[in-house]
Amino acid sequence: MSDVGKILVVIGLSLAVLGGLIWLGGKMNLPLGRLPGDIRIDRENFKFYFPLTTCLLLSAVLTIIFWLLRKR
Repeated sequence: MSDVGKILVVIGLSLAVLGGLIWLGGKMNLPLGRLPGDIRIDRENFKFYFPLTTCLLLSAVLTIIFWLLRKR
């Protein structure tokens, strides 16, 4: 059971760090979520938003980070 606890702590800390980075990124006016290729449809009674380019960019960055961490 101690392994499960360690995993939960690591996941929680990772989410806290990620949340802090997103919060700081918003204060520094980073264009995440407003990149070209992000889908946004605004109608009178309907709003749809899907950050496609942002998701692809974050996926590529996280893939590189995890690949580098695994190499060690």
